[in-house]
Amino acid sequence: MPTLFERIVARELPADIVHQDDRVTAFRDIHPRAPVHILVVPNKPIATADDIDDSDEALVGHMFTVARDLARREGIAANGYRLIINCREHGGQEVYHLHVHLVGGAPLGPMISAR
Repeated sequence: MPTLFERIVARELPADIVHQDDRVTAFRDIHPRAPVHILVVPNKPIATADDIDDSDEALVGHMFTVARDLARREGIAANGYRLIINCREHGGQEVYHLHVHLVGGAPLGPMISAR
């Protein structure tokens, strides 16, 4: 069964897509955690960061350059932003399709809260 993100990439589900090319799709998160919260996903389904194959190196690099370009276009690059990849349950991954969260537009605070 296709993941939610595969269905967005295929445009079977509505999403606010801000970038799409032959390798990646980027769209606004429906539950944003910052003024700018965009997900950059590979069009090719890869379940987790741990499932990235050596042959995916250029694809993963492209995800980061698209995120950089979107940060600039959204006007958040100058003040800074965060790129987050969650991996599996302990990493907080909710959708098992690799994705990079681009978040910014306000101070984001510490990376991980102290316990």
